[in-house]
Amino acid sequence: MKSPPATEVLRVTFWGVRGSIPVPGAHTARYGGETLCIGVEVPAAGRLLVLDAGSGLRRLGEALVRRSGGDGGIAVDLLLSHTHLDHILGFPFFRPLYRRDTRVTLYGPAISLQDRLEEVIGGQMSYRYFPVRQVELAADVTYVDWREGTYDLGDGILVSAAYLNHPLLCLGYRIACSGRVLCTAFDHEPFRNVFVTDPADPRYDELMAREGEAAAAAAEARLSAFFRGADLLIHDGQYTEEEYLAGRVGWGHSPIEGAIRTAAAAGVRRLALVHHDPGRSDAELARLEARLGGGREPGGPEVIFAREGQVVSL
Repeated sequence: MKSPPATEVLRVTFWGVRGSIPVPGAHTARYGGETLCIGVEVPAAGRLLVLDAGSGLRRLGEALVRRSGGDGGIAVDLLLSHTHLDHILGFPFFRPLYRRDTRVTLYGPAISLQDRLEEVIGGQMSYRYFPVRQVELAADVTYVDWREGTYDLGDGILVSAAYLNHPLLCLGYRIACSGRVLCTAFDHEPFRNVFVTDPADPRYDELMAREGEAAAAAAEARLSAFFRGADLLIHDGQYTEEEYLAGRVGWGHSPIEGAIRTAAAAGVRRLALVHHDPGRSDAELARLEARLGGGREPGGPEVIFAREGQVVSL
């Protein structure tokens, strides 16, 4: 990995990089078994952004409590990509939530008027599932429903949100601060034509097939523009292309090779692959990294298979 820039604007720490379900154990010790949680520090402003609340959030919370000395205030901006369980299950175990000197602002996609972010997050903290209810948390927690757009978090931090391709409404983020750009696409599948394209198929409609191709191409171009020129893109890489095409199309996740193509097309400097498949061992990930990771190819990104505890400076 390249040396950190002379002036560090963003410090990215991977607290959880696994997808679907936590799988801690000897076979995942190298890359990690916690589900997605990434800390983004803005040292100059003393700010901490946390991306997703998977099981890795618990260890991040423990680190924040230690750093505060047990009695210093803690402030966190928590950005959720979506509310599937593997991305929120760490929230009830985030230790700073049980302190009165903690302030958490939680941002995430507004699914519908009936399913606002506060209600969705509170649902997993009902007595049916957890011994502490949402209303019993000591911390000051504010919930903010986001849609596509650009939001100013202060201190020169601008966050843009864009819809991704996933079975549940899911946001990708573009975080810009002092000339550095970090983009995310944690749960995302390449856009594709969902209409029949084989003229021999009795369901084939030429106009619909053409419109489907155009719509998919336009969506890919829009997302490429969203990622354009990022210093770091953190992207879903759950499957290989062979695995994806063998029966996982429509599941809402990306093949590694597709993520690399996306990053290259957008002129991204570095690509960090996350949401590693829970069935993938350290040995398997190491083989994939040896084949597909490593230094930049001409015109392409540096490819990182993200590991728990890894730190990237921008």
